[in-house]
Amino acid sequence: MKCLTCDEELKTSKIGNVEIDECKKCKSIWFEDDELRKAKDQTDTDLNWMDFEIWKHADKFQFGEESLTCPKCNEKMVTIKYAGTTVEVDYCRKCKGTWLDGGEFEKIIDELTKELLSKSSSGYLKATLQEAKEIITGPEGFISEWKDFLTVLRFFNTRLRVERR
Repeated sequence: MKCLTCDEELKTSKIGNVEIDECKKCKSIWFEDDELRKAKDQTDTDLNWMDFEIWKHADKFQFGEESLTCPKCNEKMVTIKYAGTTVEVDYCRKCKGTWLDGGEFEKIIDELTKELLSKSSSGYLKATLQEAKEIITGPEGFISEWKDFLTVLRFFNTRLRVERR
């Protein structure tokens, strides 16, 4: 598979235990379906409960032109910008692959961390209730959803203590 940015051959690499395809020259990354979420979760476990799911949170994303051709299935990919940030990803609607230019994965982690640290106690309360619901109805397994719930509850508790000072 060739790099969409500089046309170099992509090499297999890992983020945590998630196998990805990366350009060693420009550091662009190709993620197969769901590998972006798994890589994000491997990078910072406090972000596990924060979803960077394009279709689940369509209100957080702005859709742009179809610009690149998917390196896997040769379909046109759509450019998507994440909620008022500089993060742009190229997404294939057919195979659900995601293309990130060099440094964009780190930008996603940074933006999610900012979002995590800026939530109010009411925002954490809402997230805690959502995670409690997902223990029963969520797409991940019970243990994974339970861990997400406990993480959000911990941040909610911390935010409450900070706001009471």
